[in-house]
Amino acid sequence: MSTPVGPYSPAVRAGQWLVCSGQLGLEEGAEGPALAAGGFEGQARQALANVASLLWGRQLGWGHVVKTTVFLTDMANYAAFNLVYMEVLGQHRPARSVVAVQGLPMGALVEVEAWAYGGDSGIG
Repeated sequence: MSTPVGPYSPAVRAGQWLVCSGQLGLEEGAEGPALAAGGFEGQARQALANVASLLWGRQLGWGHVVKTTVFLTDMANYAAFNLVYMEVLGQHRPARSVVAVQGLPMGALVEVEAWAYGGDSGIG
């Protein structure tokens, strides 16, 4: 997970819910956060890894995620994102929206946000 690029919390607990802010495909570098190498696929993998890091940091995993929202700067990347998404999430299929946007912070190509339900897992 990289440092936020704006005035927001990367994840907020609301009762049994964990709301993960949109994560870009950023990696921490010596000079601060930078977009992951590998173009769209590299950014998509890193964005999902950043969401996973937020989840794991609160003893949750992809199986707790009930909703994701994906923002793409080019809908031509929809199929490529689906391949990465299915590889990362396996058979888990949360509700999902994919939205085309004109631009994302730092020139990113993809952003992923998630809502996870912790139930009695003691998220915090």
